[in-house]
Amino acid sequence: MDKRITYKPFGNKAILIEWSAVINTAILYDILDFKLKIEHQREIEFYDLVVGYNSLTIKLKRPFNDFKVIVKYLEFINTLTVNIVKKDNFLWEIPVCYDSTFGIDLEEIALRKKTTIDNVITLHIKKTYTVFFIGFLPGFLYLGGLDECLFVNRKPTPRLNVDKGAVAIGGKQTGIYPVNSPGGWNIIGKTPISFFDTKADKPCFVSAGDQIKFKPISIDEFALLEIEVEENLYQISKTLLE
Repeated sequence: MDKRITYKPFGNKAILIEWSAVINTAILYDILDFKLKIEHQREIEFYDLVVGYNSLTIKLKRPFNDFKVIVKYLEFINTLTVNIVKKDNFLWEIPVCYDSTFGIDLEEIALRKKTTIDNVITLHIKKTYTVFFIGFLPGFLYLGGLDECLFVNRKPTPRLNVDKGAVAIGGKQTGIYPVNSPGGWNIIGKTPISFFDTKADKPCFVSAGDQIKFKPISIDEFALLEIEVEENLYQISKTLLE
């Protein structure tokens, strides 16, 4: 896999670092490793590091004077082998109700793929997904690892409102809407779990590099879990990744 990277200025207060334009876990881990190295250096002052599928954006506290100089420094620190304690990543088990009440696009997807609704659900839950980055909306997870049989284009006309917790497919990806919002992905289910909480120390409990496994639940189980989540009684199952 070609992991050569390029550097581009975003005005004079941000730098875009780009890898090959593919969705690939090896590239993701390379990005996260570079991110850690930048976090532990002292020369470049930044206020945010934003991970994308194949990019890392450095948002600087002050304008840079010489782009070439700062690039040379970034290239240098990326070659270093430093003793950095990497952040823990987890496998999260997320309950999802695929009942037709929530999975409003399941029938359409099944027809387009010439299969059954049950098979669409089976294909979706059998995979373990990697969190590549979080964006579009705060807490919106972009998940790679979708079965090719479920690749389906986004809706030609986005809905004006998609429910918080909607689990959906868009192109080669699957994701979860963290809040009520417009959206053009195909909705196949819903989770009672909240992925963005402004009152929490960490508003989104999931990080890039984590993994997601979907667990099917009935509509009755959904109703019970929704109450537990609202009362902060539900503990999400997680496993530390090696």
